[in-house]
Amino acid sequence: MKQLLVLSGKGGTGKTTVAGAFIALSKVQAFADCDIDAPNLHLVINPPSEAIKKPFYGMDKAKINQDVCIGCGKCESYCRFDAISMAPYQVIEHACEGCGVCKVVCPVNAIEMFPDIAGELRQFNEPGYAFSTATLKMGSGNSGKMVTEVKKQMKQSAGDAPLAIIDGSPGIGCPVIASISGVDMVLIVAEPSLSGISDMQRIMKTIRQFKVKPVVCVNKADVNLVHTEQIESYCLENNIPFVGTIPFDSKIIEAVNHGKTVESLETPGGQAIRAIYSQTMALMESEA
Repeated sequence: MKQLLVLSGKGGTGKTTVAGAFIALSKVQAFADCDIDAPNLHLVINPPSEAIKKPFYGMDKAKINQDVCIGCGKCESYCRFDAISMAPYQVIEHACEGCGVCKVVCPVNAIEMFPDIAGELRQFNEPGYAFSTATLKMGSGNSGKMVTEVKKQMKQSAGDAPLAIIDGSPGIGCPVIASISGVDMVLIVAEPSLSGISDMQRIMKTIRQFKVKPVVCVNKADVNLVHTEQIESYCLENNIPFVGTIPFDSKIIEAVNHGKTVESLETPGGQAIRAIYSQTMALMESEA
């Protein structure tokens, strides 16, 4: 299975809009939303069935048995994360890092470690259709592990599907690193702004660590033509394929706000996305 990952250095570039259009254009059987902090691919894809849901367990966290606790305060004094409140002593769930020191120092064995639900995995399955996503619980860690699990359940459900398209997270954190692992190509949706250029360059450095081929497009390119030219020049200087630009298009905004993909729009934006799709798929085939 070939995997195309769509990324952006920052939020708000149109990454999910482009990913949704690519999914519709390719009629791909396997796809995933790995933006587990704020997944919204399902809002434009509109899955045809209810999701199969299951909890995702992260690190173990401590729990104090109040019936056994003698209130000595050792757990609170030894906790380096300030995750234990006083009177009565209780574990603050979002602050606990699961190190287990409190359990070790407790003189009456009043503390146990329990698996903590860090979020929810969701899988949509229909004949020829495997869509995997998840939502990380606020304040939870293990985001990289959760993304890995999202990709794993997509592969398990996809069977022998030849292609998968993955909508990744913005930035360069753990979810992005887990998303990049094992993919064949990354399409970066850049924004023609100072922060957009800087963040694109940061994500490019991350991708290179994995020796994965990147390609770049610019969304809302005509908002700042100077910065768009700078992005094109950067790609040319660094031998990175530049697959096209998408102009600002109010019809795209309208479609997304109505929960629709934009690949069929007969507008400058829709036509540009189709051209970028063709260029990107051609490059993937040439890499194969």
